[in-house]
Amino acid sequence: MTHSLTIDGNAFQTQETFDVINPSTGDVVATCPLGTVSALDAAVAAARRAFPGWAARPDAERRDSLGKIADLIEAHQAELAALITAEQGKPQIGPGAPFEIGGCIAWTRVTQGLSIEPEVLIDTDRERVELIREPVGVVASITPWNWPLMIAIWHIMPVLRVGCTVVMKPSPYTPLSTLRLVQLITDADILPPGVLNVVTGAADVGDRISSHPDIDKIAFTGSTATGQRIMERAGSSLKRLTLELGGNDAGIILPGMDMNVARRLVAGTRWVNRHGVLNPTVPMGGVKKSGIGVEFGLDGRREYTTVQVLSIAK
Repeated sequence: MTHSLTIDGNAFQTQETFDVINPSTGDVVATCPLGTVSALDAAVAAARRAFPGWAARPDAERRDSLGKIADLIEAHQAELAALITAEQGKPQIGPGAPFEIGGCIAWTRVTQGLSIEPEVLIDTDRERVELIREPVGVVASITPWNWPLMIAIWHIMPVLRVGCTVVMKPSPYTPLSTLRLVQLITDADILPPGVLNVVTGAADVGDRISSHPDIDKIAFTGSTATGQRIMERAGSSLKRLTLELGGNDAGIILPGMDMNVARRLVAGTRWVNRHGVLNPTVPMGGVKKSGIGVEFGLDGRREYTTVQVLSIAK
C-alpha cells in the first residue's frame, strides 16, 4: 500500500520519507512521506479556503457526513485494525486494535447526534437576547501514539460537526491508520476538498503549527512539556487551545477513609474504584498541568466554537 498525505482532497507525496516500525517485532512495516513546513502551509491554506463553505452548510448535512464516516470506518474496520497492530503493536484480541476501531465507530455516531442550539438568555416584552455559537475556523489536531485513531476521532469529529475545517498531524510512530482513514474519507467523497487534511512531519512542522497565523485552534494530546511549548508559541496569535496532557497519579483510599475525599481532589476527572472509563457524552478535561479545556459531549463541541450574542430590542 502506498501511503500519502492528503491536502485539499488530493494525495500528496514529499521528497523525504521515514520508516514506520512495528514495536513488537522491530520490522519496518511501511515507508511514509515526511511532511514539510511548505506542505503544512498548503494544507492550512486549503483548510482556510474550505472553511466558509463548510461552516455555511446546514447542520443536518454535517450530521449526515459524520454518519457516512462512521459507516465507512465500520466497512473498513478489519483493515484499519490491522494497520494499528502493525504500527502500534496492539493485539487483535481483548482491548486491542479491533476494540479501538469499535470505539471510533461508536464515538463518531454519538458525536453525530450532538447538536448545539441557540440559547435564549432574555426574552421579555422589551428585548430578546440569544447566545449563538459559530465555528472557530481552522483547527490543527496533533495526536499521540498510544491510541492513534481513537484520539484522532476524539479531535476531528466535533471539529467537523460544528463546521470547522482541520489539519491533522499524527505521531510519527503511528501515522498509518490516520493517513488511511483520511484517504478513505477522501476517496468516498464524503467531505468537500480542503475540509479534512493530514500531514506528517518533524519538530519544525509542529512548531509551525503552534505559530501559524491561519490556524485558529489547536487540539493536542501528549506530554506536558510539549503542551507548554505549544502554549508558548500559540500565544503570539492568541490561538484557542485544548490540551490533554499528563494525567495525575493514582491515589489509594485505605479502609476507614472518608470516601468523599474524591470530591475534594483537584482534578478534571476523578474515577473511584475504576480507571479510564470514558464516555462520548461525558466531558473530560484537565486542571493545572494535566491539561486545558474540555473534550467530549456538548461541552467538548463548544470548545470549537466562538460565542456570538444577538441582542434585539422589541
